Amino acid sequence: MGFIIAIVMGGIIGWLASKVMNRDASMGILANVVVGCAGSILSRLLLGSLIGGGNLRGDAFDPRTLLTAFIGAVVLLAVVNLIKRGKVR
Repeated sequence: MGFIIAIVMGGIIGWLASKVMNRDASMGILANVVVGCAGSILSRLLLGSLIGGGNLRGDAFDPRTLLTAFIGAVVLLAVVNLIKRGKVR
């Protein structure tokens, strides 16, 4: 059950990050899930000790977990924009 919650929360986080980075029109549902989950993993590794929070699989509804996952997804989309277009939108 934790895996399904992580996928759903990853999709929501990825969708919100794509809205913030103005990439929603070019991304599908699968890309939103991947960006949300990968952003969560990335931010947990980089920001986990500063902000705290757990992972989407165990602590999906913890505000610190959601904040770190969102920050990681936005950073991940900014890096993708930088590589693809040469600029961050």
